[in-house]
Amino acid sequence: MNHIHINDLAIANQKKAREILEESGIADIWKKAGCRVNLIGSLRMGLLASHRDIDLHVYSSDITTDSSFAIAAKIATNPRVTEIRCINGLHTDERCIAWHVFYKSDDGEIWQFDIIHIEEGTEYDGYFERMADRIVEVMTQEQKDLILRLKFETPEGKDYHGVEYYEAVIADGITTMAEFEKWVTEHRKKNPYYWIP
Repeated sequence: MNHIHINDLAIANQKKAREILEESGIADIWKKAGCRVNLIGSLRMGLLASHRDIDLHVYSSDITTDSSFAIAAKIATNPRVTEIRCINGLHTDERCIAWHVFYKSDDGEIWQFDIIHIEEGTEYDGYFERMADRIVEVMTQEQKDLILRLKFETPEGKDYHGVEYYEAVIADGITTMAEFEKWVTEHRKKNPYYWIP
């Protein structure tokens, strides 16, 4: 698979992701509830490859489980929403609730929305938006092509995080899947941290 074919596939998938985001109305539900909604992750950076996932960070003040669940309940009324999962992190330093919404598109494919509802003004308000913008700023076209190729080459069922591809390629010069798999094994022995180039 050459880089032209890879880029064409990625662009087609990103176009589809933006159409799914629009048709689902999920972002609009958060906005109507008074939240600030930002696209983050691979779609924001033009690095969405084969995975059907859309990352949103939504912000509001005085988040409670009741207020966040009320918004999720509105999302659940959409018949295309097949499943919703929740991780409550309001009691942690991250002051957030993570929602994973599974949405069935008209062609039968399942898209996953990863939505983090974050208390505005806290430590992570805008952090991952800055991360995404910084990656786009420093990433060369060659690195972008390589990241997309590695994503497409990743065997089915492997659970790698997007940021692992980005750090491995941009910071450490990883160029092959074998190198990347070794890098991930070593990297995961370190204490967790959030990387920004």
